[in-house]
Amino acid sequence: MPVEFLGIAATNDGSETAVRSGPAFDKEYTLRLGRAHEDHGWDRVLFAYGSGSPDPAPAAAYLASRLDKLQILLAHRPNVSYPTYAAKTFATLDRISDGRLTVHFITGGNDHEQQREGDTLTKDERYARTREYIRIVKKIWTNHEPFDHEGEHYRFHDFVSDVFPVQQPRPNVSFGGSSPAAHAAGGAEADIYALWGEPLARTAEQIEQVKAAARAAGRTELPRIQVAFRPIIAPTEELAWEKAHRTVGAIRERREQTLKPRHRTGGAPENTGAQRLIAIAEAGERYDRALWTPTAAATGGAGNSNALVGTPETVAQALLDYYDLGVDILSARGYDLLGDAIDFGRHVIPIVREEVAKRDAEKSARGPETLAAAGA
Repeated sequence: MPVEFLGIAATNDGSETAVRSGPAFDKEYTLRLGRAHEDHGWDRVLFAYGSGSPDPAPAAAYLASRLDKLQILLAHRPNVSYPTYAAKTFATLDRISDGRLTVHFITGGNDHEQQREGDTLTKDERYARTREYIRIVKKIWTNHEPFDHEGEHYRFHDFVSDVFPVQQPRPNVSFGGSSPAAHAAGGAEADIYALWGEPLARTAEQIEQVKAAARAAGRTELPRIQVAFRPIIAPTEELAWEKAHRTVGAIRERREQTLKPRHRTGGAPENTGAQRLIAIAEAGERYDRALWTPTAAATGGAGNSNALVGTPETVAQALLDYYDLGVDILSARGYDLLGDAIDFGRHVIPIVREEVAKRDAEKSARGPETLAAAGA
């Protein structure tokens, strides 16, 4: 199966290791970073969502209108707009990008962050709302006749959109999460299921849980799997590990400088994914070929935070281990956003693509023999 690479479409140069040098939305940097991804073999970039961050939808439209090939993964929280409005926004963006849009729906794993924008639902209520929201958006994208909706969270009458996506029947829907409720919602509705980077055995378990949830929802076409990492690469293993330890030191220093005193409570995170990352880090620093957990521990399990450390060859082979589990979308984001996107694109992506092509060729060559053996 083909492999795809997802990078980050940051709107400024700030990261866990460095304070941004310009405004929150720096359009020159946004375009420079996007071009770096397009020019160095990446397939798509994620426009993330934060309560106080620049609105990702117009930022994505800005980038899409200036680049020819790079695909867009747009993060969206259902609490911030009505699904009728959102569906039109997404369809318009798919038009602007000539059919390069995927939408990543975020249920929200932190009550405080959700409440910043007036969302007071419980986590379970948010998952129910997200499922309803996705179903409405899909229907609006594909239905050319007015319809009514009477649901638990949304009610409207006689709605039909006048703008439809380029992609037919609709753009893909992406979803993430590590809890049983997330598996159930995403298994039922997602075309792509996103996971954070965990050890191979734990990732395999989650993949099976997502597939089981999809089957339980009556699906025969199962979601594609995406897994995210923070690569730390250098020409030699020794230099890579030196860089990794410098990176953790910079994360800790920046976190200490920027974290507000009232947030320094040491409390456990609310979302299951972060809890899993912390538990994995507490159990050990190194797993499998190159997975390293101190970056996740240093951030308190915040988001995509487990690293892959080593030479480009080592990191590429580690990514191939996940590909062999059934992961065909590999998400990677360094700490020097621009420089790391270029280096990863130059030195890691070609190795992975070449090895995947070899694997696919070998599977194709074995196909007739495998079928004959199965029928014997």
